[in-house]
Amino acid sequence: MAGIYVHIPFCASRCIYCGFYSTTGLLDTQDEYVEALLKELHLRADYLGDTPIETLYIGGGTPSLLSVANIKRLGNRLAGMGKIKEFTMECNPDDVTPELCDAMISVGINRVSMGVQTFSDERLRFLHRRHTSKHIPYAIDLLRKAGIKNISIDLMFGFPNESIAEWKHDIDLAISMEAEHISAYSLMYEEGTTLYNMLRKGEIKEKGEEDYVTMYDTLIDKLSTSGFEHYEISNFARPGFRSLHNSAYWNGTQYMGLGAAAHSYNTKTRQWNVNNLTEYIKSIKSGIIPMEEEYIDEITRYNDMITTALRTCEGIDLQSLTPQAHDYIIRNMRKSINNGLLEITNNHLKLTRRGLYVSDDVMSDLIWIT
Repeated sequence: MAGIYVHIPFCASRCIYCGFYSTTGLLDTQDEYVEALLKELHLRADYLGDTPIETLYIGGGTPSLLSVANIKRLGNRLAGMGKIKEFTMECNPDDVTPELCDAMISVGINRVSMGVQTFSDERLRFLHRRHTSKHIPYAIDLLRKAGIKNISIDLMFGFPNESIAEWKHDIDLAISMEAEHISAYSLMYEEGTTLYNMLRKGEIKEKGEEDYVTMYDTLIDKLSTSGFEHYEISNFARPGFRSLHNSAYWNGTQYMGLGAAAHSYNTKTRQWNVNNLTEYIKSIKSGIIPMEEEYIDEITRYNDMITTALRTCEGIDLQSLTPQAHDYIIRNMRKSINNGLLEITNNHLKLTRRGLYVSDDVMSDLIWIT
């Protein structure tokens, strides 16, 4: 199988933590941008070969800012790419309207990923999110009535001054929304973001490591008790509702990325488009994909697997490795196994519960350095 990701870079306002490529201007170019996306799809017709397309994902940015006409134009073209099992679109809660729901259903979108982040209006204002807590249940109700049976919500934890009790309340409210999938991430202070600059200036104080551990522990325990499967470090799903598209990233499956700043991977090469909307449109109009490319050798493929497959509950299939890669990982995993951070079950190398908290360090020890 293979997947297609489409990046929609438009945002009405910029959240203080966001490090993804997006623009708060140029929304009036969306017709032109969608035209460029469709042309890029044509230009990349051979990138995935004959591999069947089974998952589609429209992300951003804020895809729900697209007009109904553009959602239908883009969605219908994508839906015709193959026998699609999962078609996801990201939405902001305050963008969800009956008209948007009808447009998504009409093109076959069957999964919505919603950027809830928190149910606290105070923390939403801190993040510069547009929606309020009241928008969330209303949006979910509209999606359900329209026929969307697979809803994922994003949560964040580790806000300055956020208490454990407040975080528990957010989790409880998320569970009460009856979403099929929950993704949860600690607040990241990425260089170049407003949030990072606030931290550097001393305007806010980052939570301590013990707080993050306690919050993550709380997340795992509460969601597991509520019937969610913890199938990837930051992702939890009801049985049968894992994200097929995102799982493909972690399993090394091929995908094609369309749009400004989008990435593509076909097991032989990795490509990434220019992260400039105007330059992207101009180049695509001239028939040139504005991208850079790297070829994937054995070492790069191994290192990619370490930082993706090891994030999942299945881990790394040791039998799938080349002899050289197998020897390398066996030599370098011993310390983490002895420290109770890794374990081997049915020839699969996996993070233990303790290993989840220091996964970056564990992965670093396994990276193939030449």
